[in-house]
Amino acid sequence: QVSGEYAMLKAAAQNGWLDERACVLESLLAFKRAGADGVLTYFARDAARYLGKAES
Repeated sequence: QVSGEYAMLKAAAQNGWLDERACVLESLLAFKRAGADGVLTYFARDAARYLGKAES
């Protein structure tokens, strides 16, 4: 993901316009569905935290 997409999602979440967790995970899942072998993202730490909570 690029910095602009990261900034857009962060700003929208901070304004209460979307659920950051749901949108981040959906955004990353879209790369997987598109056939990506890996994803480099500014959301790496957030996604790891979200996924860690989901498994607990």
